[in-house]
Amino acid sequence: MAESIARAGAASERGAPVRRMKVWDPWIRLVHWMIVLLLPFSWWTATTSRFDLHFLSGYTILTLLLFRIAWGLVGSHTARFSQFLRSPLEALRHLGHLRRKAAAVEIGHNAAGGWMVLVMLLALLTQATTGLFADDAIFTRGPLARHVEESWSDLATRLHLRVFWVIVALAVLHILAILLYRLLRGQNLVGPMITGSLKLPVRYDGPQPRMGHPLLALLLLGGAAVFVWWISTLAPASAF
Repeated sequence: MAESIARAGAASERGAPVRRMKVWDPWIRLVHWMIVLLLPFSWWTATTSRFDLHFLSGYTILTLLLFRIAWGLVGSHTARFSQFLRSPLEALRHLGHLRRKAAAVEIGHNAAGGWMVLVMLLALLTQATTGLFADDAIFTRGPLARHVEESWSDLATRLHLRVFWVIVALAVLHILAILLYRLLRGQNLVGPMITGSLKLPVRYDGPQPRMGHPLLALLLLGGAAVFVWWISTLAPASAF
């Protein structure tokens, strides 16, 4: 695999004709761009005290996260954690070679990007989960807040307020990485996440990612939505 990828990278640099290969399924792109939109929406609804919408946004994010985790286990080749999570040493080695313009073709997440995905998912999941237990003792109460002791709910509330800024920092780091790849390597990481396809040399003979079945994706997404809806019904009527 590594050999064919290296040949593809060399051919690309010689200006060989290119073709498109699908690397990102629509489900991965849906999760990615929906979260991009929902994060600032969640911040806006919280700062303007539109808590009905804030909870709705949080439930939607949690649904997407649960689906993404499940899809990372049984979904498309490039979506699976087993395909893009490598050793931390390999991730550091990849970052050390960032200035090399003659980069090999990368199908899916690279070694460093894979860890960024994992850290971002964990931060988002922490944010969504703590929101379920949060209670500001004034206007809002998560659906699970009454099922835990007050001290645990207070801790969840504090974490919910602070983890958001961790997510903001990770998002800024992610944007900076995209810009660095564009400037140092000439690689467009945004385009494939929009179109789902990556430009490759015609002579590329490396592996082609297998896409997950749409019916499986719909079942997993529907299951995640039903589970989150059930959680939302645990809130007392006066919570919102």
